[in-house]
Amino acid sequence: MSRFRCVPIPTETAARWRATGQDDFGNALRRSISPGTGAPCRHCLQNIAKGEAALLGSYRLSGPTGIYWTPSPIFLHEQECPAYTGENELAPIIRTSLVSVRAYDANQMVLYDLGQVAEGPDADAPLARALADPRTSFVNIHTAKPGCLLTRIERA
Repeated sequence: MSRFRCVPIPTETAARWRATGQDDFGNALRRSISPGTGAPCRHCLQNIAKGEAALLGSYRLSGPTGIYWTPSPIFLHEQECPAYTGENELAPIIRTSLVSVRAYDANQMVLYDLGQVAEGPDADAPLARALADPRTSFVNIHTAKPGCLLTRIERA
């Protein structure tokens, strides 16, 4: 598989959300206590542990832009957490969900023939297929049922 990295939300975005209590669209963040599942932090790319405070807001994705652009609800640890830095491995939050692997070309257009839904533990093959295709500029991995962004994937 091509070398890749999972890209967390920018640290500046996480800090701004925590400091202002507002998401990217000026909505008040919703605070909740994590039940231990279903609250994946998009900054450290880990699931928020049971009993920890989580923030929920609407995130402005960096891509795709244009026709396929859409905001996404995301969770964030209420307390500061380190940005994910792993390379050549899928982030932990991908492994625990049914995911949708969505590849995009340099014009920010979705590559429908490369899209695939997979159980998180089986997401390596569809990701490898997308990254092996020279048309692919980047890949977004979303939760398959609600459709929330989990992470962007770029070639390393």
